Amino acid sequence: MQTTGVLDELQWRGLVSQHTDGVPALLAAGPTSAYIGFDPTGSSLHVGSLVQIMILVHLQRAGHRPVALVGGGTGMIGDPSGKSAERQLQTPEQVAANVAGIRAQLAHFLDFEGPSAARMRNNADWLNALPLVDFLRDTGKHFTVNYMLQKESVKSRMEAGISFTEFSYMLLQAYDFLELRRRDGVMLQLGGSDQWGNITAGIELIRRVDGVEAQGLTVPLVTTSSGTKFGKTEAGAVWLDATRTSPYAFYQFWLGVEDHDVGRYLRFFTLLPHAEIDVLDAATASAPEQRTAQRALARDVTRRVHGESALEAAEQVSTFFFGGLDPHELTDEAFGILRIEAPYVETDGAALSAETDAAAFDAFKLLTTAGLAASNGAAKRLLEQGGVSVNKRKIGAAERLIPRADALLRGGHIVVGKGKRDYAVLKVRG
Repeated sequence: MQTTGVLDELQWRGLVSQHTDGVPALLAAGPTSAYIGFDPTGSSLHVGSLVQIMILVHLQRAGHRPVALVGGGTGMIGDPSGKSAERQLQTPEQVAANVAGIRAQLAHFLDFEGPSAARMRNNADWLNALPLVDFLRDTGKHFTVNYMLQKESVKSRMEAGISFTEFSYMLLQAYDFLELRRRDGVMLQLGGSDQWGNITAGIELIRRVDGVEAQGLTVPLVTTSSGTKFGKTEAGAVWLDATRTSPYAFYQFWLGVEDHDVGRYLRFFTLLPHAEIDVLDAATASAPEQRTAQRALARDVTRRVHGESALEAAEQVSTFFFGGLDPHELTDEAFGILRIEAPYVETDGAALSAETDAAAFDAFKLLTTAGLAASNGAAKRLLEQGGVSVNKRKIGAAERLIPRADALLRGGHIVVGKGKRDYAVLKVRG
C-alpha cells in the first residue's frame, strides 16, 4: 500500500468519521507520524479498541509512523467524553499496572522495528512532572471557558455536573498532542468520533504555540445492527487478554456476529483484500446459514490477537462442543481452554475408582464429582436414560464400570457429558 492511497483505503473500509481539511495533503506528502491514545482504565484492552488499533496498522503498512500513547497521566483523571458520570479515580499503582498490560497487547499489532517503526509513549513521562502554575500560564491561557463549554464532551455533562478534574482533561490531551509533535514530530491525532472536541483543542494549541497546522481524523464508534453495544456479551466485555476472555470465547464472539454486521466488521477488523471481502459478502447474501464470512472474520481476528496455535485450539474446542471432534484429538492448549469453558475439577484417582475393581472408574462417581449429578441415585437415572457420555462415547446402564485405560485422555483428563451440550472436565491425579 502506498502513502498516497491510505486515506482511500481507510474510507473504503468505513474507518473515517471525519477529518480536518489538511489530512489528504499530509498523508500524500510522504511518511508522517500519527498517534492515538489508549485510556488505561483496565489492564487489558477490549475489542472496542480494535478499530483504533487497526487504523494505526493501516497507516504503518502505508509507510507512516504510528505512535501509541498510553495515558498513564491522564488515566489518573479520566476522559469525560461519552460518559454520563464521574469516573472513579485510580491509584498510581493501578494505572502503572494497567499501562504495562496494554503496552504488551499493542506490541502484537504494531512493528517496532524498521523505517516505519512504531513508538510507545506514556504521557505520565511529562504530565506527572508538569508544574501546575506553568501549565496554567503556558497552556490554559490559550483556551477560554466558553470555548471549552462548546465541546460536546463537556456540554453533555453540564446538566448532571462535571468536576474541574474532568473539565481539565481536554487541556491535558491538547498538551499531549503538542508534546508529541515536539518529541516525535507527530502531525496527526486519531481517535473515536467522540474525541473530535479534544483533538481540535490540540490542533488549536499547536497552532497558537508553535505556529504549525496539525491535523485530526476520527474513526466511527462501532455499533451493531440490533442496537446493542459492540463488544459486550451476556458474560460482559470481550477482552484481548486470554486470561479474561479465552481464545475460544473470543472466537465464538466473532463467529456469532449478525449477518447485517459481518461485512462491516471484515472491513474494520481484518486486512483481507477488497476482492476477498466482496466474495465473503456474496456468500453471506447467497448462503447466510453457512456463516462463511463469520468464520473468516473469527479466524482472522483470533489469529491476529492470540496467534495460530490459540486459533487452532479455539477451533478444536468449538468442534468438540458443536461438532463431532473426538476428545482424544484435543491438544494440550485445547484442554487448557476446555478447562476454562467447562466445569473443571481436580481429584485423586482413588476417589473415582470402583469399590469392586480398582482398575476401573465408577460412572456414578464420575458424574457426582463432575457436578453433573447431585447423588448416586440421580447418576443412576441418567445412566439408565442413556444421557451419559465419557469422552463423548455414550455409555449405557450396563457400563457403570469404565476401565481406567479407556477413560484417561491426554494429561490425565476425563470429559464427562450429560446430554448433548453439558460437559465437565476431570483432572485425575494418580
